[in-house]
Amino acid sequence: MRKNRVKELWQAGKPVVTGWCGTPDPYTSEVMARAGFDALILDMQHGMGIGPDRAVIWLQIVGQTDTTPIVRVPWNDPVYIQWVLDAGAMGVIVPMINSIEDAKKAIGASKYPPIGYRSNGPNRARFYGAPDYFDHANEEVLCILMMETKEGIDSMEEIAKLPGVDGYYIGPTDLALSIGLPPRMDSKEPQHIAQVQRVIDTARAHGQHAGIHLTGPEEGIRRWKQGFNLNPICIDISMVASGVQRGIDEFKKGIAG
Repeated sequence: MRKNRVKELWQAGKPVVTGWCGTPDPYTSEVMARAGFDALILDMQHGMGIGPDRAVIWLQIVGQTDTTPIVRVPWNDPVYIQWVLDAGAMGVIVPMINSIEDAKKAIGASKYPPIGYRSNGPNRARFYGAPDYFDHANEEVLCILMMETKEGIDSMEEIAKLPGVDGYYIGPTDLALSIGLPPRMDSKEPQHIAQVQRVIDTARAHGQHAGIHLTGPEEGIRRWKQGFNLNPICIDISMVASGVQRGIDEFKKGIAG
């Protein structure tokens, strides 16, 4: 089966250069997939109108490159997890894991027996991943649990002991809301900083890995040094918006002079 580049980099202690896709638009997706990222994450939860059909197209595009495709599914629902894994996602990020029961549900849908209860029918995945997909999927396909509430982080010690957990991903704004703070990225509030540190400390203690949603490359460097290693340094739509705005600003400045 095709090796998971993210897992290889994790094991080697090297940074995973990660990008985030808020749209499955084919042209944009192809540009992102060929830009040189180690991994791309498709956002079905908060991305714009991304259902299973559009996610499959994105997976087909990214799958033609060496970039590892990961999908953040809309919710902790085995139906969504099965759809994207059977279509060739090499990992899922599952939102709002608040308890050990939530974690078991997500892991179970992501892994074949005996670890989980994923139904066998890999469809496109067996062509993308190779004919021996079933034999190695539990090793290569990532199940990443979102830690974005204090309740979830309080349960991490138990969750980390479950077979099938590959890593964690922090949603900083939902985490802020869960502890009574405004929903800000890269919060400087001490209680938010402490919760984020708890995630990476617990992951490390159990030989696992963690990523976090970022404001950009500068924060990405800091988070890498902190121990996080699945950190999207840019978002496709944000890059388009900032590039367009920069072009307009430069033009207006030029003609004003």
